[in-house]
Amino acid sequence: MPEIPTGKALLDSPALIAAAGIDRGMTVADLGCGTLGHFTFPAAHAVGGEGKVYAVDIIKSALAAIESRAGVEGVDNVQTLWGDLEMPGGVRLDDGSIDLAFLVNVASLVKKSPQVADQIKRILREGGRLLAIDWMQGTGGFGPSDDHRVPAEEIRDIFTDLGFTVKKEFDAGPNHWGLLLEKV
Repeated sequence: MPEIPTGKALLDSPALIAAAGIDRGMTVADLGCGTLGHFTFPAAHAVGGEGKVYAVDIIKSALAAIESRAGVEGVDNVQTLWGDLEMPGGVRLDDGSIDLAFLVNVASLVKKSPQVADQIKRILREGGRLLAIDWMQGTGGFGPSDDHRVPAEEIRDIFTDLGFTVKKEFDAGPNHWGLLLEKV
């Protein structure tokens, strides 16, 4: 059985969050946060007590795991929020209320459902940024098969068609691409 890297071996979330331009006091949304909060908790530390991080997921057990970890670690600026990115209005965040959103390893939802990109545009404030990260094709090993991986170019085109500008395109790790986009 192959050894699956953990921690920062696949994605160095604190470094990626810092590169996205996170600041104290920001309001952040981790869209599809998962059970570990790999981006949620580093973001919570980066925005400090005056900031807020919404951990959004459709899987209620993932949200329960985030709540449990927040309690154990004494992190009080994370709020879990059940949300369906594919349903119009499925994420109950106010229009223009988010400074920075993360979309990590869920690019296939953007490709499958145009509502996802529309919803991200709705919740980001003007000048707000989206950090999108997903699996590169052709890297094999673990993660989804290549036919379930979405190239960065497709995600870039979807968001630029909505009026976003590309701030940066980069390798987010040995198996991941990254895009930093800004709502204008």
